[in-house]
Amino acid sequence: MNSFITLFSGELNRMRKYNILAAGIFVALLWVGVLFFTDIEDITSMVPLIVFIDATSMSMVLIGATMFYEKQEGTIKTLLVSPIGKSEYILAKIFANISSNVLTLVLIYVYAKLFKEINLNFFGLLGASILIAFFHSLIGFIMTYNTKDFTEMLMGMMKYTFIFTIPVLLEQIGFIKNETIDKILYIIPTKSSSILLQATGGGMDNWKTWFAIIYLILATLGLFFIVWKKFDDFKIKESGE
Repeated sequence: MNSFITLFSGELNRMRKYNILAAGIFVALLWVGVLFFTDIEDITSMVPLIVFIDATSMSMVLIGATMFYEKQEGTIKTLLVSPIGKSEYILAKIFANISSNVLTLVLIYVYAKLFKEINLNFFGLLGASILIAFFHSLIGFIMTYNTKDFTEMLMGMMKYTFIFTIPVLLEQIGFIKNETIDKILYIIPTKSSSILLQATGGGMDNWKTWFAIIYLILATLGLFFIVWKKFDDFKIKESGE
């Protein structure tokens, strides 16, 4: 536990050093700006959409950014001789990443409460955001493992967004109304992510909410095992061994 706390604190300091936290706050303020210039008073339907985009895309980007900065500094090489467990290393990065997502969520929610109308369960929104960010941070690990530089990793994220995120967004805003396509979307994790966030406003069928929770938990556990399993290969590759 002490090692995890030390690693977690180090990750936050590293994110501050690399201006990653500042970038996260800047993105959050951009979202607040979008809400500010929106004429709609009741933004209950907009906030889950914003959180969905942030928790999926930013989670992947932040993991890639920190790991490629570490690669440039040669930090990965020290892991070969350090007593740090790979589970602790992976979890410290993920929870530091989640901290940035939670900060964005809090800023958006506080603004909405003070200056707009919003009818969402905050704790439900928080729990959903953490689970979604956790899963997509793991996606960020997988992408980082399989790319040579940050630019290539960003290209991979754009492909993921095009295939898995945009169709769900189009369905959520009502652009896609085909029932067959709607059922097919349940196969992908972003659909469950969207359901969880929308459920915080009420009116969602219970079976959909439970399906989304179970889906993301099982997918997260499976993906964590893959990330954990492949970490040694990544560590050796990046150390030049």
